[in-house]
Amino acid sequence: MDKIRKLQSQTHSAGMGISGQGMDRKVQKKAPLTTKAGYAAAALLVIAFGWWFIDTLSSGRSLSVDSQRIEVSPVTVGTFEDFIPLRGRLVPRSTVYLDAIEGGRVEEILVEDGAVVEAGDLIAVLSNTNLQLEVLGREAAVTEQLNNMRTIELQLEQNRLSHKRNLVEIDYQITRLDRAVARQKDLVLRDLASRSTIEELDDELIYYNNRRDITLESQATDTRMQEQQLKQLQEAGAQLEAGLGFAKNNLDDLNVRAPLPGKLSGFNIEIGQSIPRGGRLGQIDDPNGYKLNVKIDEFYLGRVDLQQAAVGEHRGKDIDLTISKIYPQVNAGQFEVDMELANEPGGLRRGQTMQIRHTLGDNTDATLIPNGSFYQDTGGNWIFVVSADGSEAVKRPVRLGRRNTVFIEVLDGLQPGEQVVTSPYTSFTDMDRLALNDD
Repeated sequence: MDKIRKLQSQTHSAGMGISGQGMDRKVQKKAPLTTKAGYAAAALLVIAFGWWFIDTLSSGRSLSVDSQRIEVSPVTVGTFEDFIPLRGRLVPRSTVYLDAIEGGRVEEILVEDGAVVEAGDLIAVLSNTNLQLEVLGREAAVTEQLNNMRTIELQLEQNRLSHKRNLVEIDYQITRLDRAVARQKDLVLRDLASRSTIEELDDELIYYNNRRDITLESQATDTRMQEQQLKQLQEAGAQLEAGLGFAKNNLDDLNVRAPLPGKLSGFNIEIGQSIPRGGRLGQIDDPNGYKLNVKIDEFYLGRVDLQQAAVGEHRGKDIDLTISKIYPQVNAGQFEVDMELANEPGGLRRGQTMQIRHTLGDNTDATLIPNGSFYQDTGGNWIFVVSADGSEAVKRPVRLGRRNTVFIEVLDGLQPGEQVVTSPYTSFTDMDRLALNDD
């Protein structure tokens, strides 16, 4: 009985456990909608960043630019006028500079700056003690040399006279001995004189003949040597006199004179001022003739040549100009030329400026873009081209040709109708693409 109850009790417990397990289930908690939207947005950002990164790598460096801050211009077809506008300054056609050949102290000023002078007019007087002493020393040297020449000439004349006296004496003795020998020979033939007497006379005659030959040789030698010495002294004297002449000319150069007629300018010396040797005193300008000194950008150095024509404007009238001189030196990116005026109207004055239109070539039809500041940043080698929808501008290599103040000639790389950025590229010269926006 007890076993039956125990078995029923176990059976009831087991049945209750199985029934409860069948009714109870674990319910999964659902994620909210905001979390799903966050995951989707993050995924889109990752995809967008990847697309942007790949696009950046393929298209180069990019920069976002406000489209209102840049200037966009169209590529057009038109007539290119090959000229450059210039500004020239009137300067005297010919200028002669006044330099102090010998330095010195200013003792006297005879004219004022701006005065019109004639050739040979005395302008100023300088003094130079050292130069004056040098001239005196040269004069003393010339005098001494002349005295030496006179002494040599006197010695030469004295030697000549001495030899001449000796020759006269020798000739006399030879004549006397010839007669004595003749008389003694006659006496010997008549046995009135001894032969030894004749031999003594013959020996004496030979002596005087030899002495005469030596005297003539000595005279010739002395004459030749003294003449050579005299010639050398004469040449040295001539050089000293020439040097003295130059020194006197230099001394005379202390009197500054106008070398040609004209207008004196830049003459600002003062009495008592010390002027160094070769120092600039001023200049004399031709008051009746002018030329134009013009500075041109070095870009045109290879296209400017002598005798090219230009046109200047003065008081509403055109003046024909011609390039007469080209200075090859380039300073601050510019070189200089001189232009001659075909005719000089009245009213011209030194320092006045004139507008010039210099034509480099004939007018031609060409593809054009406006001349802008971008050229200085790119050198004309590339340009930003705006896309058709205006959303971006892409860097593109181009080949540009001639340019004037308005247009630049396009040789290759652009087509008419395209839009290009012509404003300065200073802020984005290293970029490959510009993203244009209105913000």
